[in-house]
Amino acid sequence: MDFSGHKSRVIENPSEALSVAVEEGLSWRRKSCHRLSSHGSPSTSQSSMSSIAIHVAQPWFHSKLSRDEAQKLITQLGLIDGVFLVRDSQSNPRTFVLSLCHTQKIKHFQIVPVEENGELFYSLDDGHTRFTDLLQLVEFYQLNRGVLPCKLKHHCARITL
Repeated sequence: MDFSGHKSRVIENPSEALSVAVEEGLSWRRKSCHRLSSHGSPSTSQSSMSSIAIHVAQPWFHSKLSRDEAQKLITQLGLIDGVFLVRDSQSNPRTFVLSLCHTQKIKHFQIVPVEENGELFYSLDDGHTRFTDLLQLVEFYQLNRGVLPCKLKHHCARITL
């Protein structure tokens, strides 16, 4: 079978594998960074509205869900490792919370907005790993455990009342 135009390479040593992984991560991050509005600073309503709109439509996002409601929803699905949802923080405006089940316990991780050079990013680890929107953050943690106890595996879908 011919995969013309598809690059394939054999990586033989670990340091080369690491540099390729880092480069892949950087190119993934660069592609995803274009989602941020290019006009005005992220603190303006226009660009923050554009980054808000991306996650609002996601099935894993529950805007006005309390901590207790999030725990009930995850428990109803069964306390399975990797079951998650993202919601607005009720105690800290402008931040979000990732509620995640691991070892039959539900843990809540604050997603904090980090502003640098007029750009807004979201982070779970005090700005060490930054994402331009919540969609990018969720996609990353579905592939990588990072600072979480496990990868994000199964989202809790919104319930329409």
